[in-house]
Amino acid sequence: MCGIVGLFLKDKSLEPQLGALLTDMLITMTDRGPDSAGIAIYGAEQDGLAKLTIQSDAPDDDFATLAADLSTALGVSVDLHRKDSHAVVILPAGQAAAARAVIAGRPGQIRVMSDGNAIEIYKEVGLPQDVAARFALSKMAGTHGIGHTRMATESAVTTQGAHPFSTGPDQCLVHNGSLSNHNNLRRKLRRDGVRIESENDTEVGAAYLTWKMQNGATLGEALEASLTDLDGFFTFVVGTKEGFGVVRDPIACKPAVLAETDQYVAFGSEYRAMVGLPGIEAARVWEPEPATVYFWSH
Repeated sequence: MCGIVGLFLKDKSLEPQLGALLTDMLITMTDRGPDSAGIAIYGAEQDGLAKLTIQSDAPDDDFATLAADLSTALGVSVDLHRKDSHAVVILPAGQAAAARAVIAGRPGQIRVMSDGNAIEIYKEVGLPQDVAARFALSKMAGTHGIGHTRMATESAVTTQGAHPFSTGPDQCLVHNGSLSNHNNLRRKLRRDGVRIESENDTEVGAAYLTWKMQNGATLGEALEASLTDLDGFFTFVVGTKEGFGVVRDPIACKPAVLAETDQYVAFGSEYRAMVGLPGIEAARVWEPEPATVYFWSH
């Protein structure tokens, strides 16, 4: 099961509504995966700044002095904006790796959900409607985003096991299906220095794409290679700072629908996820072909 949604905006006037539109799409997919949910939002970049989205099960303790501690350790100005169990840490560009190291050395259970210039990821255990309300996702603006509601099949129902997964700057992935060679691939990628923090097969898929791009592939080339190197059945929706891509395995047994208008491109595991979008009645609607890479960018 699992439900995936994605929305890429061509019309800038819709950007203030991105969170609301994407949240409605995700809630519609609740019955495809009611155990956890998450959304990746790509918003406006701030010149010279980067951000980490972090999460803690004990945010009152773990976030209390984090900004000050990071400022002292890194010797730069750091801001922290808390949102329920998550927070967005704003810091100078180029400091993300150093900040990760400081966070990893602290007591507590802070997890880094994403880093980059544009991306923020919010995910938790619970129904999409409840997760969205916790983070006020419907009020978020942005250029594009992807979301996922999960039915766990290969790892525990935890925040860490929820989608989206981010394994590189401004990159994320959501997945419907199951990979059969993820354990061997996880070991190989870890040997090559790729960061993988959960037992979820989807994070292995995300890490694989990051690894391919670190070794010179474009996203399109990495997605093409996944059709050979990843065993199992899958529909991937991949987010980058520029846009999002879609690919299905050669059998394409997992449902997927795309819709495009002059204002947006939308993806849903089922068409009903998109029925509330403006102008959907005039959209070109189609099922993405098996083993075919689709990508839209700004």
